[in-house]
Amino acid sequence: MLALSPVAAAFAGAAIVLGLRLLVLPLLNPTKWYWRTLLLGGAMVLAWRYMIWRFTDTIAPLDWTADTFFSWSFAVLEGLTVLSSSIAFFILSRVRDRTAEADVHAQWWAPGAPPRVDIYIATYNEQLEVLERTIVGARATLFPGVRIFVLDDGRRPWLREACERHGVGYFVRPDNAHAKAGNINYALSQRSKDADRPDFAAVLDADFVPHLDFVERTLALFHDPTVGLVQTPQHFFNADPIQHNLGISSAYPDEQRHFFDNVEPARDAWGIAVCCGTSSMVRIAAVDAIGGLPTESVTEDFLLTLRLAENGWKTVYLNEPLTEGLAPEGLQEYIVQRGRWCLGMMQIVRNVYSPFGGHRLRFIHRLSVFDSLLYWTTTFPFRLAGLICPLLYWWGGVTVVNASVVDIVTFYLPYYIAVMAVLNWLSKGLFIPVLNDVAQLVAAWPITKAVTLGLLTKGPHKFSVTAKGGDRTKVVVQWPFMWPFLILFAMTIGGLLINLNSDFVFNNAATAGDGMVVVMFWTLYNLLVLLVAIAACIEQPRPNRPQRQIVQPVTLVTSGEEQRGWLVNLGMEGARVSGPSGLKVGEIGVLRMPFLGDVEARIIAPTLDGYRIGLSPNAEQRDRMIAKLHTQHATPGTDKGDLGLMIRELARALTR
Repeated sequence: MLALSPVAAAFAGAAIVLGLRLLVLPLLNPTKWYWRTLLLGGAMVLAWRYMIWRFTDTIAPLDWTADTFFSWSFAVLEGLTVLSSSIAFFILSRVRDRTAEADVHAQWWAPGAPPRVDIYIATYNEQLEVLERTIVGARATLFPGVRIFVLDDGRRPWLREACERHGVGYFVRPDNAHAKAGNINYALSQRSKDADRPDFAAVLDADFVPHLDFVERTLALFHDPTVGLVQTPQHFFNADPIQHNLGISSAYPDEQRHFFDNVEPARDAWGIAVCCGTSSMVRIAAVDAIGGLPTESVTEDFLLTLRLAENGWKTVYLNEPLTEGLAPEGLQEYIVQRGRWCLGMMQIVRNVYSPFGGHRLRFIHRLSVFDSLLYWTTTFPFRLAGLICPLLYWWGGVTVVNASVVDIVTFYLPYYIAVMAVLNWLSKGLFIPVLNDVAQLVAAWPITKAVTLGLLTKGPHKFSVTAKGGDRTKVVVQWPFMWPFLILFAMTIGGLLINLNSDFVFNNAATAGDGMVVVMFWTLYNLLVLLVAIAACIEQPRPNRPQRQIVQPVTLVTSGEEQRGWLVNLGMEGARVSGPSGLKVGEIGVLRMPFLGDVEARIIAPTLDGYRIGLSPNAEQRDRMIAKLHTQHATPGTDKGDLGLMIRELARALTR
């Protein structure tokens, strides 16, 4: 009988976990609480088994040395991330889907008159192109009697004129106190004086377009008189900066999909769903009962949830694609947005609802706050520490994790595979190594600074608006974000070259043994993560955005001749049509579409099977195009990961 080597034998645990992932998990229903509890609990058992080993076998003895300081610091930080994951996995052990409830209670007010509903579109500095899309979509809603108001904190005369042109209300207040929350509170106070004051109010960011049934479906869950707020998911019709800059938008979902598709339904099952601002609806009586939207945090939405809960009102979640919006297209805007979320959470913990404070929140809501606090304070600093620790070894001879390859395979690998397997089973493959690290890494330092600022300073802190729209037709290198990654990449390469080709700089290669192998693997992985992060900092052009795949027969008329073809993609400024041939670039004509009629068209460029065509729709056609592109009951973007396609697209992005 052949004896296995220690390393080969150590792979047994990982092989068992991987086998369960491949053979058993596909057969289990991820909506059943017992399977979720069993598998998430099993992953956490392996996680804490790993952490016990980390603290007992891999940390330097207590002493006044650099090894002791850095190894203990990293282990404590890692332990806190595992604690954060444990709470998150506890919350994920249940899930709730309210679609059937919304079906049963549709028109719960019948035979009485339907409730009065307002839609508030909050805006500060967005362009007409962005706002017009939302206004037209709101006007297309199917619910009777909805009144629409644009809340303009930018005081723009052209926007007032646009609102008059579209027949919607317009509010401008005397000052910009308390940013978005103050803007909405002003509108609520003004509408409370009117004879047709609303019973419910839906809130939309300036770039979020409601689908035709948004009001009807959301309103259905207010059949329960204790429900104060209904939140729906945010979907995006464009790729976020990570997806777009790496060219992986068709294979890798947007960064918020896990939260809206998995975390919020799980939170709802525990009664701790949270308001996320846009795409939500509130009961006016509930907001009045708490004195309006709270203003003590720049993330007024999460704070609103807690204030409602403290006063006996529920926040519930309807996981249906009922709106779609514009994700931040630039890396700067993407990072500013996440920094604001973090800062707002720290303000809540410090100034309003500490998880250990003397308020009236129930334990489960306190746990919700503690979960969010741990996520922001540990995840991103840990990602930075993971890059720095190998550099301590190469440049300073500091051993942060003193472990053998056999032990790493025995304790770490089963835990890592189990966590990734279970999360991907729950989320349709949203967790992909390297990419998840990059998505966190690009904002890690700004978020770490926001944690410090929010926890250590009382404020007030300025509300940073996330810019949307703008010119995105050129390649832009985001040097402020790229430079740190370039420096870390160079230091990692330099540390490798110096130590592996030197007999006198710490002589790590000769003396470290297994530790050398562990750090080498860690280093190579970091180099890959840094390389992808650097690529993500190069913003690629976004011509003719957004375009949607719409396949319909069309007719292209040029020089009096008709050619039939198929519409493939459609956007506000252009389309792609297959079928026609023999046309010249710059030729003017008409594109005849069933749902729009004749639209002025210009041939821009040939494609393999047809042409890219520029469009010049009139005002009425623009409104109908917006409704066609953005208000239908459909889910924009991809909601599941495709590892094979992602690898191919990522390789193409890194070599272009």
